[in-house]
Amino acid sequence: MSAPADAAQSLAQTSKDQTPALTSAALASSTVSNANSPAALSSDDASRGQSAAAAPGASELASTKIKLLGALKHFPDFPIPGIKFIDILPLFQDPVIHAALLRALELQVLEFGGQAKPDVIVGLDARGFLFGPSLALRLDASFVPVRKKGKMPGPCVTAAYEKEYGTDFFQMQEDAVKPGQKVLVVDDIIATGGSAAAAGTLVKQLGGELIGYLFILEIPVLNGRSKLGGVPTVTLLETNE
Repeated sequence: MSAPADAAQSLAQTSKDQTPALTSAALASSTVSNANSPAALSSDDASRGQSAAAAPGASELASTKIKLLGALKHFPDFPIPGIKFIDILPLFQDPVIHAALLRALELQVLEFGGQAKPDVIVGLDARGFLFGPSLALRLDASFVPVRKKGKMPGPCVTAAYEKEYGTDFFQMQEDAVKPGQKVLVVDDIIATGGSAAAAGTLVKQLGGELIGYLFILEIPVLNGRSKLGGVPTVTLLETNE
């Protein structure tokens, strides 16, 4: 989905040339924000050892991305004038496309994760819940939700993040992540990056090892990655406007 309502006003103030939209030209490859992440390994040993196995997966991933791109819907001037809204919900309406999305996400994790396969998938409230549990099953990992404050029972850890019109809070149950577990945070979109950063803070509070962030879409003009502390960050489908 395109920018959340809290980021809509900021987006509306960008120039028309900067208005977010998804195009097929942007689909050449996924972007990893940390050059030191496993996906950026460039040594001869790494390339020789992984090239034969990676090529079929990379080809499948690229073709699947094109299929997913074609399933998205675009709505101009929603929720306010000047915003090009990208609707991800059609990805879940067709069982074939839904399966393709999960396969692409799985391949994306394996491509940038190297040996750091996650023990836990953390999904953000609420669209991270749409695909986080299914992705966790594919990766033989547990799924942990991050929810707005007051939505979960029992002892919880809390982290604040700034929205356009004030401060909000995310929570995670205290026993959801065990110390030392490798954790991947997922959501549908990275816009301003505040909510994703808060989820990462919760993981660290519980002693988890935050190995990366994974999003379906990104709005680059909002520079949300700058809030994620250099942690490897991947978007499945890229935007270039």
